[in-house]
Amino acid sequence: MCKGLATLPATCLKSAKDIKHKINIFLQRQESQEVDQKQTDEKNEEAAKRVPTAAEVEKWKESFSFVINCESRNVFTSFLRSEFSQENMQFWVACEDFKNTSICKLEKKAKFIYQQYVAIDSPNEVNLDAGTREETRQKVMSASHSCFDEAQRRIYILMEKDSYRRFLHSKLIHDLSQAHTSVVRKKQNSGYSTTDIREEFARVA
Repeated sequence: MCKGLATLPATCLKSAKDIKHKINIFLQRQESQEVDQKQTDEKNEEAAKRVPTAAEVEKWKESFSFVINCESRNVFTSFLRSEFSQENMQFWVACEDFKNTSICKLEKKAKFIYQQYVAIDSPNEVNLDAGTREETRQKVMSASHSCFDEAQRRIYILMEKDSYRRFLHSKLIHDLSQAHTSVVRKKQNSGYSTTDIREEFARVA
């Protein structure tokens, strides 16, 4: 130990060690959260490459459940992003993923989701009433696989009754339907590859 540190009181040295320990814990948590986010981003990127079929687009018009549960829900997420409300879908997906979390990671992941989406002034705060927000906070303190069920249900209803209705009448759906019609006609006339279909979809999505 250098002479300067040797002259410091033992309490100061202990405080310094405590601070260093806390910083290390914080950095480890940040690294873990970044890994989780990276995995989520990779899944979203992979889903974004998939082109929805004309049959799927028609199904979307029948029920919101077809939109939110199908592999092509990235289209709806793109629509939400245009309305600056993509955090609703992000939260819903995070809750679905949370249900499959192992017991040993349950508490840490529950706190992360709460701090990311539910807490007041959180980075991606979703629109929940005060009662549901408080109920969720209490459930997170004794984390279980069902602690976000009510909050997730309310966000689902919000998207179904609000964003979904506008989505069905959006230019995005109109253009996507038109693109499928155009692709079918071109395929009938001159032959169309899967790559052509993907490029046509990417142009309007």
